[in-house]
Amino acid sequence: MEHHGGRRGQAERDAVTVEIGYALCSAAFAAAVVFGAVAGPALAFDLPAAFSVLLVRAGLVIAAVLFAVRVVSVLLRFQRSGQPSQPGRTRPDS
Repeated sequence: MEHHGGRRGQAERDAVTVEIGYALCSAAFAAAVVFGAVAGPALAFDLPAAFSVLLVRAGLVIAAVLFAVRVVSVLLRFQRSGQPSQPGRTRPDS
């Protein structure tokens, strides 16, 4: 969003709000899926205690890292893409 000086319009603020919401929701979903895939066997089956703890902790760490990476990547991609100059219109090169 290339906005030099001045205030952002309502449409720009709404676009940023929607993008932040999308980044958080998609990151939470991806983190939950990865946590379930990594820690799921430890929660579903009767595994040795040390192995269960290892899987759950690994799932938490991987899910947290994935959450942060997903949020940052979505917001950076949004920042680089810019927005159409008029609502409802796309740029000719898009």
